[in-house]
Amino acid sequence: MENQELSNRIKVQRAIKNITQEELATQIGVTRKTINTIETGKFVPSTILAIKLARYFEIRVEELFILADK
Repeated sequence: MENQELSNRIKVQRAIKNITQEELATQIGVTRKTINTIETGKFVPSTILAIKLARYFEIRVEELFILADK
């Protein structure tokens, strides 16, 4: 398997909705630290969490998370 990296557009989507990491975390049911580590790429979310985030932002998972070659 090729070396790939998962990036995301959570910060951009938060800016569009004008919400903080804390507000997003509360809506999704996780901690602010979890949102922060996902945004910075330190943590890869579970499929369930990725779907919850995409649903919250009303976009497809593929629009929120991008799998790219390193």
